[in-house]
Amino acid sequence: MRILRLPLLFLLLSLSFLQPVHAQVDPGGTASGEPAVGAETLNDTPHSEELSTRDQHYDPLERFNDDIFKFNLAFDRRVLKPVAETYAAAVPISVQTGVRNAVDNLDVVRKVVNNLLQAKPVSASRELARFVLNSTVGIAGIFDMAGKLGLEPSDQDMGITLGLYGFSHGAYLVLPLLPSTTVRDGLGTVADSLMNPLGYFTPYYVPLAVRVTDTVNSRALNIKTFEALALSIDPYGAARNAYLQVRQRKLRAARTSGP
Repeated sequence: MRILRLPLLFLLLSLSFLQPVHAQVDPGGTASGEPAVGAETLNDTPHSEELSTRDQHYDPLERFNDDIFKFNLAFDRRVLKPVAETYAAAVPISVQTGVRNAVDNLDVVRKVVNNLLQAKPVSASRELARFVLNSTVGIAGIFDMAGKLGLEPSDQDMGITLGLYGFSHGAYLVLPLLPSTTVRDGLGTVADSLMNPLGYFTPYYVPLAVRVTDTVNSRALNIKTFEALALSIDPYGAARNAYLQVRQRKLRAARTSGP
């Protein structure tokens, strides 16, 4: 599986050059090149014209993305959704939440490293404390005992870290059977995947099984969200704008949060 990461890395690097240079400092965005989607809630001055059109500054690959999005949507409708619905009917919501917690607990290296790279030693220490507490008292992370004791997560990833270092988001990107991303976040995902300890201490099929389980579990936990997306007038635009808004909010929060 590690060999497959290199072609993906080169693909994302090559796509990064497709972003217009002037998108680095866009008057409707931020100094780091973040898109202006959701400006009515993220900025003091609304930019309604940027919300009503597909801004080519951050979506120059719209035609390619839209085609892949339709493929992913068809796969979800015919394969993933039926599996997730069967899973949701058979597995109680409390167990689904436990699975999500356990998978999230395994990401401790990514969280600690990114908090340190963001010069947030307190947050990094808190993530370590959460991991120790949830892995023991929380039974392998199934129960978020740390959260109940007031140790809130400071979940950070390499995409956000790169954004804090001034890297532009690059082109919005949709790849087959993968979540929405941007060039910067895609590169960050590759880097974060290299921090997964399961990839070094277990056979390749173990992290693959965890990934598949997490995908089905997450789909089951978000059935209503996906239904609302499918019923929207423009599912592609809705998915893209929602993703970019969430990432923008997370980057802004990372800039203003304490150590």
